[in-house]
Amino acid sequence: MISVIIPALNEAENITKTIESAKPEAKELLVVDGGSTDGTVAVAEAAGARVVNAVPCRARQMNRGAEAAVGDVLLFLHADTTLPQNYGSAVERALYSRGVAAGAFSLAIDAAKAKYRLVERIVAFRSRRNGLPYGDQAIFVRAKTFAENGGFSDMPIMEDYEFMRRIRCSGRIVILPQQAVTSSRGWQKLGVVRTAVVNFLIIVAYHFGVSPKRLACWYRGGRKPL
Repeated sequence: MISVIIPALNEAENITKTIESAKPEAKELLVVDGGSTDGTVAVAEAAGARVVNAVPCRARQMNRGAEAAVGDVLLFLHADTTLPQNYGSAVERALYSRGVAAGAFSLAIDAAKAKYRLVERIVAFRSRRNGLPYGDQAIFVRAKTFAENGGFSDMPIMEDYEFMRRIRCSGRIVILPQQAVTSSRGWQKLGVVRTAVVNFLIIVAYHFGVSPKRLACWYRGGRKPL
């Protein structure tokens, strides 16, 4: 009974592949569209997803998807990320393990260069050490636990990080060995080193009390956050 929730905004190029990866073991597929203008809605519906609309903010889109979902497990999947084969049974085993509140997959990046393998190893070390996976690792949680913890906070950035920090009070967070494969586009824009540095500085600034709205402006190069 897994509901896969995919927040999307102008993802017509990627959404079919993402939906197809989730289809085999999903109770339902929900694409939560934030006002796409590139045909994302039509492409998602043609691929077999149910589309619901929301304002263009990932946290709000994911919360809207959770409200509309009927499954007893929620899996939040980025629109440029694909799930591994047999992901459903892996999620079920994880959530029925004693003391587990939520989980995510290991990260893989769809680029061949060695620098991306290094990123994957760093992410694996970080997420297993501190139990705080990011959204591109396909976070999953029981619907009941999600509701009891108030869902994602209404933040323009870092909603996944904040949610996982909060949900640790409900139990352990597990990182599965199976890999969710995400697009390298985010790393290519600034380059691997600069992206890693920016991500690190954003986390540090967040812990020093810088507002998520200001962090979003920094992260998006001064553009108004969604």
